[in-house]
Amino acid sequence: MKVLLAEYTVSHDPLLAHEGAGMLSVLQASFERCGHEVVVPGTGDFGEEISRLAPLCDMGLVIAPDQLLSKYTFLLEQATHNLGCGFMTVALCANKVQTGRILRENGVPVPADAGTGRRVIKPVKGCGAQGVRLSEGQPGEGEFSEEFIEGENYSVSLIANRVIGDACLFFSGNPPLILAVNKQEIAIGTDGSFRYLGGETPVHPAREKEIVDVARKTVGVLGCQGYCGVDVVVADKVYVVDVNPRITTSLVGIAACMQEEIAELLIAASKGQGPKEAHLSGSARFDTNGKVTRI
Repeated sequence: MKVLLAEYTVSHDPLLAHEGAGMLSVLQASFERCGHEVVVPGTGDFGEEISRLAPLCDMGLVIAPDQLLSKYTFLLEQATHNLGCGFMTVALCANKVQTGRILRENGVPVPADAGTGRRVIKPVKGCGAQGVRLSEGQPGEGEFSEEFIEGENYSVSLIANRVIGDACLFFSGNPPLILAVNKQEIAIGTDGSFRYLGGETPVHPAREKEIVDVARKTVGVLGCQGYCGVDVVVADKVYVVDVNPRITTSLVGIAACMQEEIAELLIAASKGQGPKEAHLSGSARFDTNGKVTRI
């Protein structure tokens, strides 16, 4: 089959292009090993490229910064089978304030709204650690502040199943497939700015079950489908600090350790037929340039 892999940053966002290239390389290699023909957009207008190429493909997947992902996923869904999260859920997760409110209302621990003193300031809509900083100042336009949770930083990479109904998409009875818990390396600069540097996967912290349970509940509450990353800080509770309804950088490390092909898992889950478990051997360190070191 022909698969459209539409990765935005490689041609349109130099600051994130290195991460995008790493994810795209892993995905493209996996789909090709599984016998599929991979199509990628050209360097022209990204939306126009998706609208041009998607009708020619049997399935597709968009990878883009969270604030742009819903727009381009919508275009893909109009023309071909989407292997990722639906555009409406993507739009919800892109708004960090709204996502936090929904999770809080459903009993998922999230950082409290910040008052005065040192706190984390984030863009309401943003990607990764861009624009995130520790500060005593006031949030600017399009930003918000939340409590700074001191603890250990992890992410959970998982794939949520779905099935296709007559008019809309519904979850199948299968729980989300946990690929790995990943240790995140996050640096805080002297100016308070956060920087994501990569991490290690898979890891097995003492509170792994609690971390996984919170991640599973998070994607269930939000209605995520396909590959998702749930970022958490482990302190007195396991706090969800971000939800990424898309392929994340952790994939480059996971794929180096996983027996299954990520392409096969994504296709199966998009039809509600994903397996109950994935098999990883050993572990790997990865950075945001796509470099992977087995350990």
